[in-house]
Amino acid sequence: MVIKIINYFALNHMSLSADFLIELDTTDSTNNYAMRLIDADKARPGLTIVANSQTGGKGQRGKTWQDIPGQSLLMSIIIAPQHTIQQQFLFNASVAVAIANVLQKLHEGWQVSIKWPNDIIVNDKKAGGVLIENVLRGSKWSHAIIGFGLNIHQTHFPADIPHATSLRIASGHDFNKPALRDALRDAILLRTSIPIPAAQQIEEYNNLLYKRGRKQVFANDAGKWEATILNVLPDGSLEVQLADGTITAYTHGQVLWVYE
Repeated sequence: MVIKIINYFALNHMSLSADFLIELDTTDSTNNYAMRLIDADKARPGLTIVANSQTGGKGQRGKTWQDIPGQSLLMSIIIAPQHTIQQQFLFNASVAVAIANVLQKLHEGWQVSIKWPNDIIVNDKKAGGVLIENVLRGSKWSHAIIGFGLNIHQTHFPADIPHATSLRIASGHDFNKPALRDALRDAILLRTSIPIPAAQQIEEYNNLLYKRGRKQVFANDAGKWEATILNVLPDGSLEVQLADGTITAYTHGQVLWVYE
């Protein structure tokens, strides 16, 4: 394994001191690597780990993130959250909105949105995902590890994931991965470091909410049903309207999103 450490200064408006970027050829998971640094008291806010490949990339709900070496952006950023532990979803929303805003500026023909809670959608297909892991010390939310995977250069995906895409598929050309990495990192650090009213954070998230106002199929052990997506609430639950007009809300993990 080769580790390259690049020292640079964060933007002045972020009020951050010198940060470090750690680049790895391969690792089990950039989130795991970041967690080991935190456990060893070798982490600092803004520390960013990127890998060319992962052997055990993490996804939501225990799923794995599969990648082809060199074709994805695989990144974890260590943050000292400015939110309270009760505002975890607002923090998550800030991260997802920051990423979506960067991608929107890459290509004027793209429709970029956020599939509840943290998937990044480009033109109705998943281009990336966010996994945030938290570290509590006593009652203090000491660290958040923002893990982010983005498909960049892939031209084909396995048949069992037909709803995946890459920036190359969506645009027809390749991208400068280091430049995109830096733009995403700076946007995430900035948005998670400045105070944004909760109502504004939720409004901006909902303005990007995938399939808002449209019907979606959900499932659980009892079966499948259709509901119209309304909004995401400040606690992170998804508010929907059922076929009989009833309005209810689902928490993450309570229901499955069904692709049809």
